[in-house]
Amino acid sequence: MVQCTTPVHRPCRCVRPRQNTGGTVESRYYFHPFTATGSAINVDDLPLDNSFAELPPAFYTRLMPTPLPAPYFVAASARAAALVGLDPALLARDDFVATFAGNHVLARAKPLAAVYSGHQFGVWAGQLGDGRAILLGQLAGPHGPMELQLKGAGKTPYSRMGDGRAVLRSSIREFLCSEAMAALGIPTTRALTMTGSDQGVLRETVESASVVTRMAPSFVRFGSFEHWSSRDKPDELRILADYVIATFYPELAGAPNPYRALLEEVTRRTAHMIAHWQAVGFMHGVMNTDNMSILGLTLDYGPFGFMDAFDSDHICNHTDQQGRYSYANQPQVGHWNCYALAQALLPLIGSVEEAQDALEVYQPAFAGKIDELLRAKLGLATAQDDDAQLFDAMFTLMDASHADFTLFFRRLGALRLDAPEHDAPLRDMFVAREDFDAWALRYRARLRLENSVDAERKLAMDRVNPKYVLRNHLAQVAIEKAQARDFSEVARLLAVLEHPFDEQPHNEHYAALPPDWASHLAVSCSS
Repeated sequence: MVQCTTPVHRPCRCVRPRQNTGGTVESRYYFHPFTATGSAINVDDLPLDNSFAELPPAFYTRLMPTPLPAPYFVAASARAAALVGLDPALLARDDFVATFAGNHVLARAKPLAAVYSGHQFGVWAGQLGDGRAILLGQLAGPHGPMELQLKGAGKTPYSRMGDGRAVLRSSIREFLCSEAMAALGIPTTRALTMTGSDQGVLRETVESASVVTRMAPSFVRFGSFEHWSSRDKPDELRILADYVIATFYPELAGAPNPYRALLEEVTRRTAHMIAHWQAVGFMHGVMNTDNMSILGLTLDYGPFGFMDAFDSDHICNHTDQQGRYSYANQPQVGHWNCYALAQALLPLIGSVEEAQDALEVYQPAFAGKIDELLRAKLGLATAQDDDAQLFDAMFTLMDASHADFTLFFRRLGALRLDAPEHDAPLRDMFVAREDFDAWALRYRARLRLENSVDAERKLAMDRVNPKYVLRNHLAQVAIEKAQARDFSEVARLLAVLEHPFDEQPHNEHYAALPPDWASHLAVSCSS
């Protein structure tokens, strides 16, 4: 058995534990853009394929989406549409709305729901699967095919006690965050479009239904492998691994042990992805193994959150009462999840030693990437031996005063090397001003070591420290307006989040501290 020694049962105080970051899959396909712009274009002309449907029937259930009554257009992402050669204006057309609500099945679609299993909150949950998501097929893109998946398209054999639906509230959060994360340069699934309906869906209260069309090169998860391993099905396990390697990691096929190489590459990508999360204060909220992408993409946006007042032990998921998925724990949980994947792949890898060797890349990959990202965030052009101490002291300082995560790093870019008298906007974020002064003195000394220039450093820092992130209260405002059939704020917020590093003077209020009422917002696994 592969043994993981990474503890995740208690919060870790270290927020900086000891490098393919864009989630791009190299294409083995020639891209023919489907630039459908004319009104005469038929939605059934979409050139769908479905490589996953070519796997044996045990991997999925073929079924049709459940139609929504009177669906309507809510929003679309032009940037996501460009990835599959679509004119975003088409997505508001009635036939496209019907298609992406699940009311019309494309001529070339092979709709299916995939089966998988997984660990949820560290406990084996057994068989899971696409309980409310239906895969339509793939569209070719410049970086390879992108699968189109309808989330909220109705019951499947894997819905368990669920209704197979998504609600407008959670769909808006997933739609906006998918595109916000992409704009931040973080590996992620994408959101193409969102449709709504007045059909009621019961959660804590009755809410309106919605469907998000999300995209990724693949939605295969760690739990997809755990499913077959747990059932002692080595043939199916090998079929899935061979499919993933041939389709997404062809460079690994010639490795002495391609399954070990797969584990190592997925482990590295996972470590890099989580380093990116930590660097922007993003918390996933439900890092179960069935929510971990085999491509190292941020997958399944539920009870996520971006850090406001910094607290290393912050838990963004109200359901997570033990704090397993706190901000500080995310790196360790990522490591734990890779061990679960290693256990699943062990029958193919062949030896515990080789699996353990593959997992050894996690800690140095995470440490190297987070150090690289933090140096960029602090405007440091070189690496020094004592940088770790500078970073740890900074996080300790932020933690003590609960300084706003995003504003701190953005304002840090305006710090002037020889003018501490102008530190007030940054200094006033801290209760103990003298502690900030002591850290700033150390930071300035570090900048002088490399002859840092204020103007150049600020430009560089503003390119990596976002001014705009999807804070919970911003999403809530958009949700409440949308629930009254006003979708303008969803579109407006999307436009802001697509340019997170720009100043956008006319959108300054989107970068402000959260209002008092935002402290009462809570998200859970039903979000």
